[in-house]
Amino acid sequence: MSAAAAEAIERYEPSGGTGGGGGDGVITYVSYGGEHHLPLVMSLVDEELSEPYSIFTYRYFVYLWPQLTFLAFDPKDGKCVGTVVCKMGEHRGAFRGYIAMLVVLKPYRGRGIATELVTRSIRVMMESGCEEVTLEAEVTNKSALALYGRLGFIRAKRLYRYYLNGVDAFRLKLLFPRLDPALHPMMPGNERDDQHMDSPYL
Repeated sequence: MSAAAAEAIERYEPSGGTGGGGGDGVITYVSYGGEHHLPLVMSLVDEELSEPYSIFTYRYFVYLWPQLTFLAFDPKDGKCVGTVVCKMGEHRGAFRGYIAMLVVLKPYRGRGIATELVTRSIRVMMESGCEEVTLEAEVTNKSALALYGRLGFIRAKRLYRYYLNGVDAFRLKLLFPRLDPALHPMMPGNERDDQHMDSPYL
């Protein structure tokens, strides 16, 4: 995992916080706070992503899992410059998190904002008991694939002509490390601590 991602985890604050600002100033991060945030999320996603979404899709995510939507603001002018929208639930016998949308405005890319947004959502998923996190990304989106690769995601499957524009997708998956229940009770304290710290999301 990259140093930037590890630092983002350390800076995580459930209700807000700062970080990932780059050289032009510190970006402020907040969790979804209600209906006043919905137009900001919709505007960012509609502007930057290739797939169209209805308002019902947005409300499905933010009403059921508001704690898994984060927004990034430039404090200089209060502009919303990035967002991540996620969900979690049972899927084929596993409790799984899913990253549905991730957007950062072009002028703000390359400053660690996407890493900060994703790691905040992953941290909440892990603390909520998720065993894995998945998402789809266009095979042509090299920057997104690089970002998720640095965070430990693997390419689980290629989905042909997955998007409406005809582009293929990679299904990416992140598996959270788990302690061996057979060894855990017998493990000395220091060894338990070492195994716990192997996860960058703890």
